[in-house]
Amino acid sequence: MSVADKIAKLGIDLSAPSAPAANYVPFIQTGPLVFISGQVPIQEGRLAYRGKVGDEVSQEDAYRAARLCGIGILTQLNAACGGNLDAVGKCIKLGGFVNCTPDFDQHPAVINGASDLMVEVFGDRGRHARFAVGAPSLPFNVAVEVDAVFEIG
Repeated sequence: MSVADKIAKLGIDLSAPSAPAANYVPFIQTGPLVFISGQVPIQEGRLAYRGKVGDEVSQEDAYRAARLCGIGILTQLNAACGGNLDAVGKCIKLGGFVNCTPDFDQHPAVINGASDLMVEVFGDRGRHARFAVGAPSLPFNVAVEVDAVFEIG
């Protein structure tokens, strides 16, 4: 099954990549590597899941937020690949930031929302190295931000 077919089966729409919020590009390619800038949770064109995990945002909702970040990553990656995600060789690395209370310690469980999506979409090519850390705040008070590195070609 093609990656596009898997994405369609999951009901994911990759048609509208988000524009950068400042002076940077959404992705950059150097050689076979594509670096995807940090993606925040966007749902129906709006920021979703705002607030601190462990207070205003539950761990389960933060997982959903990380999945939305993963969809943003796939949308940017799709643009980088000219609409052909079958060109992706492998997901190299995800980096996840969780806007959380000082006592929250389940960062890996939250960022699994993005990691699980990469494996659903790419199978073994979606398995990656990763970090998942807590942060005292994130842009626009979103609960999660995730960036990525992929190999294409």
